[in-house]
Amino acid sequence: MPETLTHHMVYGTLTDYLTGEELTDTDDERIRQELARMMVEDKGWNREELTPRRFIETLFSSQFVRSTIELCASLDDRTVLVIRYGPGSMVSRERSAIAAARVLETDYRIPLAVVTNGQDAELLDTNSGTVLKTGMKAIPTRQEALALLPDLVFAEPPKDKRREGEMRILNAFDVEICCRK
Repeated sequence: MPETLTHHMVYGTLTDYLTGEELTDTDDERIRQELARMMVEDKGWNREELTPRRFIETLFSSQFVRSTIELCASLDDRTVLVIRYGPGSMVSRERSAIAAARVLETDYRIPLAVVTNGQDAELLDTNSGTVLKTGMKAIPTRQEALALLPDLVFAEPPKDKRREGEMRILNAFDVEICCRK
């Protein structure tokens, strides 16, 4: 395993619940794995409907940032939900989750986003930016998402300056400077 600078305690490796890939075992990765397990075993999503670790790369003011979306959930061949995890306060992660949902797909905005710290969660409408529900029960089951599907708005993705604005938000919110030399 290559040596990487990190503020995380590394325990070795673990096997990804969804893909079987070998990943670095950290406290945060264990929570991500529990989220994936919860989505399948408790929330009823099919493994094939969940895509882990999608990312968006940005470069502004010489600052390269790779923003990772922990999970994307799809129905009817469209991504309906992104889940972003981070320890601590969720309110500080709302705007970057909305930005990610607005620019991740090239043909449409993903209508729903979840921010979670592994103990609490918020479900967000990415078109309006409003919090729809709170608590871990706010993360929709597959059946709840199917029921919402007819009313979800898959708006056009932002173009030009608006897209750049969303990308700048991701760049600013997701930069990690704690582990640099």
